[in-house]
Amino acid sequence: MGNLMENLKGKAEDLKGKASELAGKHNEKIDTTIEKAGATIDKATKHKYSEKIEHGTTKAKSAVDGFAAKPHDETGDAPEAAPGDAPREQPPAEG
Repeated sequence: MGNLMENLKGKAEDLKGKASELAGKHNEKIDTTIEKAGATIDKATKHKYSEKIEHGTTKAKSAVDGFAAKPHDETGDAPEAAPGDAPREQPPAEG
C-alpha cells in the first residue's frame, strides 16, 4: 500500500511540474484569457462589480505567476529570483 501511495505522489508531482512548466510557457496567453473573462463578466454584470472583478483578475494572474515555472536562460540555468520571490524547494539528492 505504501508503494502505491509513493507512486501516486510521484506521478502527482510530475503532473504538477508539467502544469507549472506549461503555465510558464503560456503565461501571456493565460493572462490575456483572464483579462478577457474579467471583461466579459464585468460587461454581463453591467459594471456593477467592476472593482471586485478587477481584484479577482489581479489575484488570478498573480496565482498563475506564482505557480508558473520560470523559463531557463540559454545556459540552462534558471534565472535568479526576483526580490520578494520565495526560494524554490530543491528535491532531495538521491544517493
